[in-house]
Amino acid sequence: MAPRGSFQNGSTPTVLLVHGAFADGSSWSGVVAALQADGMDVQAVANPLRGTAADAAHVAVIAAAIDGPVLLVGHSYGGMVVDRAAVLAPNVVGLVYVAAFVLAEGERVSDVTDRFPDSLLGPALWPAPFATADGGPGVELRLQPDRFAEVFAADLPTGLTTVMAASQRPVAAAAFEESSPVVAWRTLPTWFVLSTADRAIQPEAQRFMASRAGAEVTELDASHAVALSQPAAVAAVIRAAALTPRAAQPAAHP
Repeated sequence: MAPRGSFQNGSTPTVLLVHGAFADGSSWSGVVAALQADGMDVQAVANPLRGTAADAAHVAVIAAAIDGPVLLVGHSYGGMVVDRAAVLAPNVVGLVYVAAFVLAEGERVSDVTDRFPDSLLGPALWPAPFATADGGPGVELRLQPDRFAEVFAADLPTGLTTVMAASQRPVAAAAFEESSPVVAWRTLPTWFVLSTADRAIQPEAQRFMASRAGAEVTELDASHAVALSQPAAVAAVIRAAALTPRAAQPAAHP
């Protein structure tokens, strides 16, 4: 894939926010409000959470239908989705990862988490059966409700985390086994919000993935739910990415 330019004709891109597992579009509520207050065009996409190929195709169709440049923002598992969607939608001009997985070609989540094993996520997962689109059996993952706050949102009020735990969106277990043949971060400008108190994706794992992707990194003392606990700071990173044209260069990596 040839490198693409940054923001077309100097125009401000539409921001598409893609949530990750165990969350929904409301996880971006504070970020949406902050960006809208600045007059920016922003949408919080409903991520199906059924697998990176299907989820990325869904996001790519939404992005490609927008008349003008698009900045994709992905939280957690949503980072894998926006990276793959950007390959499919030619008007995507940049990527912002928020406490997210940023994988290389052929890499799976376990390839990163096994290298940085101190996360609390794995032991807190709760598998349950579900019917796939063709009616076959599948397994989806939730966070155990009594572990939700500790793993996902330790810096949010208990009343809120109790509601979040009860309304969480499960993710298909197969989603964490998928890998992408091509990744967009090698040819697009990238930014990364790193949560230093994250107990779902180990901060050193985030630092490794952000560095490998050549991302401009902002570190925040926050849980995995950083978009809810520090929405103004997350919005500031997105705003800077949207308003600062950068030529897309292939990212250096070890």
